[in-house]
Amino acid sequence: MPDSHVPSSALPLSREAMAAIARRSLELAQERGATHAESEISAAVGQSVTVRQGEVETVEYNRDKGLGITVYFGNRRGNASTSDLSEEAVQRTVEAACAIARHTAADEAAGLPAPARLFKGEAPDLSLAHPWKLDVEQAIELARITEAAALAVDPRITNSEGATVSANDADFIFANTLGFLGGFPTSRSSIGVGVVAEEDDAMQRDYWYTSHRDPARLESAEAVGRHAGERAVRRIGSRKLSTMEAPVIFEANIAGSLIGHFVSAASGSSLYRRSSFLLDHLGKPVFAPGVTILEDPFRPGEMASSYFDAEGVATSARRVVDAGVLTGWFLSTYSARKLGMETTGNAGGSHNLILQPGEHDLPGLLRLMGRGLLVTELLGQGVNAVTGDYSRGAAGFWVEGGEIQYPVEEVTIAGNLLTMYKNIAACGNDTLIRGSRQTGSVLLDRMTIAGN
Repeated sequence: MPDSHVPSSALPLSREAMAAIARRSLELAQERGATHAESEISAAVGQSVTVRQGEVETVEYNRDKGLGITVYFGNRRGNASTSDLSEEAVQRTVEAACAIARHTAADEAAGLPAPARLFKGEAPDLSLAHPWKLDVEQAIELARITEAAALAVDPRITNSEGATVSANDADFIFANTLGFLGGFPTSRSSIGVGVVAEEDDAMQRDYWYTSHRDPARLESAEAVGRHAGERAVRRIGSRKLSTMEAPVIFEANIAGSLIGHFVSAASGSSLYRRSSFLLDHLGKPVFAPGVTILEDPFRPGEMASSYFDAEGVATSARRVVDAGVLTGWFLSTYSARKLGMETTGNAGGSHNLILQPGEHDLPGLLRLMGRGLLVTELLGQGVNAVTGDYSRGAAGFWVEGGEIQYPVEEVTIAGNLLTMYKNIAACGNDTLIRGSRQTGSVLLDRMTIAGN
């Protein structure tokens, strides 16, 4: 079996080859009359192994490369992509992008960023590439250890959804006709497992996973399995609740979804389409006074770190929410022009959003809440981005006297996001890093809980 350790030499393309193709595609675009163009070349390799009930269920490998090019004829835009990077294929792709642009209506907001906004200078080392030296047999063994640790938690764990161990490495070059050319390698590793617990013909499932760019910073396989098993077992005997209003804690595992809804509403595409519940809220209190959200693109080793965005614009660290007040949007060059504003360096998304932690861990938040619902799982997608109305299925635990009393299932929690944000009573210090968001558990003063 091939080795899943993927140094740069094992990628389908070298950095030099990617840079050469990027430059060539831009030359071809300008030869065909494009005013400007931007091009991204990427290469990736990876391995994923899944073990279920101790047996190997899947072993998957990927080895990908591709070109995406966007051309501009004045304010007319066209783009095309290909996974064939031969000279002939690159020419055909550029011609296709140019043909699309010639037949597209002009858009005053279309075009490359202002040259002054592009990243310049020495690229910082953000420590984003840590290839995992793990061959397939080692990956299979880790998956078996993870699953076995979950199954060993309690005899009531009767089934497994499988344990997966994956390692992926990638590199890219982005270039445009303003002279920008940059890129960097990245890696991502993960271990995860889901299991089913059963008692008296009632079944409950739960899961856990760990993911990081640096495999040395993953939780151990045993810890991942044990955590998944404990989470499944503690849900046995779940009950329903009567409909009521009560405080709610979003466990750190799901609290990032609250920040995700905020990012979506504060993003340029939602704003210029006027499909956001945050319209006209810039500079106003949106969250409770105790809430501050930082954006830091320069955190070494984190998933959403980058010194430039998807357009080559330099990123910057900032407070997007300061003591509850919304201080900034998430804008690309295009959305900023549509809004008559300046790009915030967020083409492609946000960069390491950090909900500043408070003084309490999760047990401390439970004591602070006293009586209410600890939500550990959300179901469904009942969020209206225009109005902020929020209604999602939930499962978790009922809390009395600051202590968990019993598991809860088949309830719905409802409110309005603006009200929910302003009702945040405390942010936990049990910070969990998942993707581009870093949050602890979050206590809300009051939500509607719909049950029996």
